[in-house]
Amino acid sequence: MTTLKIDFVSDIACPWCAVGLGALEQAMQRLQGEVQVELHFQPFELNPHMPPGGQDLGEHLSEKYGSTAEQQAQIRQTIAARGAEVGFEFHPGGRGRVYNTFNAHRLLHWAEGQGPGAQHALKKAFLQSYQGRAECVEDPEVLLAGVAAAGLDVVAAREVLSSDAHADPVRERQQFYAQAGIRSVPAVIINDRHLISGGQPVEVFEQALRRIASGDVS
Repeated sequence: MTTLKIDFVSDIACPWCAVGLGALEQAMQRLQGEVQVELHFQPFELNPHMPPGGQDLGEHLSEKYGSTAEQQAQIRQTIAARGAEVGFEFHPGGRGRVYNTFNAHRLLHWAEGQGPGAQHALKKAFLQSYQGRAECVEDPEVLLAGVAAAGLDVVAAREVLSSDAHADPVRERQQFYAQAGIRSVPAVIINDRHLISGGQPVEVFEQALRRIASGDVS
């Protein structure tokens, strides 16, 4: 069986990352028995300079993209529909506020060393917290609730949050992907060579994984 290494470069602040992950998971399920996947979650901060307390979502989107409230509502409907297709339920009113996610990335880096599936479980817990329930993901207790939901060691995670642990590796990885040309997420990189950008449909991921696994790529 062919094994593919997949780096899922993303931020829990990105709703399309929840859509993309759900689609990728369904594609992986369709290829069970044909393709084995080593899935790694890599950090990408959409708003690295967001101060404590965050910013109102509508205000942030208007400042960053120039979008109106009506346009934002339409985009939320589109994202909600795409999420439903892959089994992810977004909070009806959106995230509410935009928060700094650096500590979430530190915990995800920590989780990578906590055993098979640990990082994946924590990523999903954080996405549910932020995108699904609009919780304040700069709050350590909210992050630790995600750790508990993922079945990981809350005491050890609290020690991570109370220190600078995993800060340097997260920054290094972010710099690596920025220098590699990643400007938006999700960015799905297969075997360090093949890039799939955006929250693509299940079929796009399935076909790409099958082609790459079979060697049918240029």
